[in-house]
Amino acid sequence: MSSQITLKVSQDVAKEMPMVDLAFNVLRAVNTPMYYRDLMQEIAKIKDISDEQVMQVIAQVYTEINIDGRFACVGNNLWGLKRWYPVERTEDAMGGNTKHPRIINDEDDDDMDDETLFADEKDDDFDVVDDDTEAFDADADEVEDDAEEEIEEELSDDLDDDLDDEDAADDEDMDDELDEEDDEDDDDK
Repeated sequence: MSSQITLKVSQDVAKEMPMVDLAFNVLRAVNTPMYYRDLMQEIAKIKDISDEQVMQVIAQVYTEINIDGRFACVGNNLWGLKRWYPVERTEDAMGGNTKHPRIINDEDDDDMDDETLFADEKDDDFDVVDDDTEAFDADADEVEDDAEEEIEEELSDDLDDDLDDEDAADDEDMDDELDEEDDEDDDDK
């Protein structure tokens, strides 16, 4: 990018700002996706850092941009702001019929801060997690109950088998004792 970018923050504030936030402000100012190398060059110009310093942080900044929910990779190492791209749920959007992503003008929400813009999204995320957690807990309880029932059945079966074996052994002992008594009675006669 050869043109001068005008940020909505002072040069002193921009120099102290984290690089990922500076990347956000640069993309917001140009209002168009940028290649990562060009974005890093703009950040280096604003922060007045050398190429050697850029090489030391280039991977870290890439990782931060990749993780940060405000950014979207919209091509081969081409980065934009996620809010520029509406989520379309039609089959045309999924089919890949569009050659270029639609960019929404960012000027409408410049006077609003990010917390205000994304407040609804934050609330929705927690509800989904809570629902998932409740479903997981219910499944875990069901599995635990099934396991307890299975163990109880096995113990009951084992106990029944042991009792049957003892009864059979007792019956044999009784038969042996009766046979011995009969033998003694026969001897006495």
